Amino acid sequence: MNNTLVPFEGQPIRRVYDEKTETWYFSIVDIIQVLTQQPDFQTARKYWNKLKERLGKEGSEVVTNCHQLKMLAPDRKLRATDAADPETLLRLIQSVPSPKAEPIKMWLAKVGYERMQEIADPERSVARARENWQKHGRSEKWIEQRMMGQETRNKLTDYWKSHEVKQGEEFAILTNIIHQEWTGLTVGEHKSLKSLKQQNLRDHMTEAELIFTALAEMSTRQIAETMQAIGMPPNKEASRKGGGIAKKARLELEEKTGKPVVSGRNYLPPKKQ
Repeated sequence: MNNTLVPFEGQPIRRVYDEKTETWYFSIVDIIQVLTQQPDFQTARKYWNKLKERLGKEGSEVVTNCHQLKMLAPDRKLRATDAADPETLLRLIQSVPSPKAEPIKMWLAKVGYERMQEIADPERSVARARENWQKHGRSEKWIEQRMMGQETRNKLTDYWKSHEVKQGEEFAILTNIIHQEWTGLTVGEHKSLKSLKQQNLRDHMTEAELIFTALAEMSTRQIAETMQAIGMPPNKEASRKGGGIAKKARLELEEKTGKPVVSGRNYLPPKKQ
């Protein structure tokens, strides 16, 4: 977990980056304080407690999707704080009448949630991603593989969403199973091999790694669909089988070429001397 502060119109908002799920989580009280324009932190916290109680009675997913994460409190100590990813925050914002609603939505899109922009305008997001990769020196072939892999990934996560797998931790668990099955490494170990920290692992994969990741995830989805997998246990089984198919293909290729597919290569800028 990586704790940082990011400002919104001069107001510091606490956030935590979860490397496991590659997700930013923001302090809900800090967002509430901005929305309600309360100068006092304690007043904002009381507002959130009442709102949380009301939403809980209504059965809102906002409350169930909140997490308790340690963040730096006003007394400069790390304390458990209600936090949410930007998708959950967008739903929360709808429950708080505020002139700051639209500005903070745009701010969230900028500082922590690319997916929101993808939902609003997928073509614009794809074009922006392609342009960004080009600026970082990726080849057209690499970009095509990256985009194909993302489409395969989205189809898999769409299946999970509609078959009782929860976004966040459960997505991360299944992703890690698939990855470890075909590479022999966890996602974290693969990132360490490439000397990555907060960077997206897929943005630093070789073309071969992208292709085998896509094969593993496509195989997982098709197996899950055949099994009609619902919930975590059957989807874990499908993930192991899907990853196993890519592992067999990887081992066969490595035997033929004598070269490993899993690589420590990355696209990080060279360190300054």
